[in-house]
Amino acid sequence: MEIQENKSTLVVEKRDEQKIKKIWKTAFILLAITVVEFIMAFTMDRGIILYFLFIALTIWKAKYIMMEFMHLGDEVKPLFYSIIVPLIFLLWLVIALVKEGSDIFLMRW
Repeated sequence: MEIQENKSTLVVEKRDEQKIKKIWKTAFILLAITVVEFIMAFTMDRGIILYFLFIALTIWKAKYIMMEFMHLGDEVKPLFYSIIVPLIFLLWLVIALVKEGSDIFLMRW
């Protein structure tokens, strides 16, 4: 009976400069959107326009994160739409519930 020695070797692969550039590009795009949101938070008056811009930029960042970091940009489109379409309906539901919830206080008893 022979004793087998468990030899493991470490294989070092070359750096993929293209992937590194893509990661930095994604990080800078997300940083730019966050800086814009930060500036808007301190310079604009509170109101529906500011809230709409915040929601739009947040959805844009979430889409970009899904497409890049979760690799859904390389997947088939039905998989992408199976995530985005329910999100749109969920947002519509939240807006409808907030509207109906605020209207109940306007009813006369």
